[in-house]
Amino acid sequence: MTTIHLAIFGIGNVGSTLINQIQKIKSELLTTQHIAIKIPVIANSTLAFFADDNEMNWKVDFEKFSEPYTIEDIIYHFKGLNVEHAIAIDVTASSEFVAHYETLIENGFHIVSANKVANTLDYDFYKRLRTILKTNNKEFLYETNVGAGLPIIETVKSLHQAGEQITKIKGVFSGSLSYIFNQFSEGELPFHQVLNNAVDQGLTEPDPRDDLSGKDVARKLLILARELGVEAELSDVKIESLVPKQRNGNITQQQFNLQVQQLNGVFGALKSRLKNETVLRYIGLLNVVDSSLEVKLVAEPKASPLGQLKGTDNLFEIYTDAYKVQPLVIQGSGAGKAVTARGVLSDIIKLSTHLQKFYIGRFV
Repeated sequence: MTTIHLAIFGIGNVGSTLINQIQKIKSELLTTQHIAIKIPVIANSTLAFFADDNEMNWKVDFEKFSEPYTIEDIIYHFKGLNVEHAIAIDVTASSEFVAHYETLIENGFHIVSANKVANTLDYDFYKRLRTILKTNNKEFLYETNVGAGLPIIETVKSLHQAGEQITKIKGVFSGSLSYIFNQFSEGELPFHQVLNNAVDQGLTEPDPRDDLSGKDVARKLLILARELGVEAELSDVKIESLVPKQRNGNITQQQFNLQVQQLNGVFGALKSRLKNETVLRYIGLLNVVDSSLEVKLVAEPKASPLGQLKGTDNLFEIYTDAYKVQPLVIQGSGAGKAVTARGVLSDIIKLSTHLQKFYIGRFV
């Protein structure tokens, strides 16, 4: 049996769902794969709950027994438990927490992250982090950085490592924007009402401008570009923001919400100019040949893969030497706490299986 100890940072929608998913699958993992998962630390940005393990009442325990902490406190606690395999789980969206990655890695932690910050900071940091990982023989898994629970990064990595020349990646990278333009293009509701529906369903960030700005799509595009060896920065991505400048940084979120109906004219005009059998899609486009990255709103034929999207689906078209005319297409839900948490859990199990094989191999 191999025992894996997790420190979970972030107990919002995704973090809470992840803990509950782990609790449900623990017995099965132990029986079928001989992997025991324990969670000795659960933390938010300021408080941590320390225990040998956490069962189904972890929320109650967190409220009762959590205490202020530092990263050094987490490391000390794990060393006191004398764990063989430690994994830090980052389900925050915090740039501040990413600054602790190096310390965690150097003190024996692998990293599994849904947080896109570490992979989209300046390229010097990107390279340095990978050097630190290699030096300390530690793993960093982040499949959910692009496509939530879809195997996009794994597929792109595998193709690239196998020598397949990827020439272009095009697709809808945002589940929330997929939903918004699927509903708006095909329905009769004005844009602001479609947007408000997405907010009410929890499909967007609390401030929907974070989605409409295109920056989240740009980050995902940059992550894929860097997997292919493109030494790009976030500032290199050409972004068509869907938020007029006067309604972006100069007003509060509350003011934006009150003025959101004013977007109806802009998007209504775009919709009225669409040709027959076309729909609006907000896409990311990576041209590997000239290292260009672009995020923009386009019109797509309804009969195309992008034009047929429904719900919150993401869709990625991967063009390679082998897939020149008909691209490799990966499609599926790209938004929601359940699919994202399941993707993080998949990374945890993947890493646990790898550690188990390595541990067994030391004694064979």
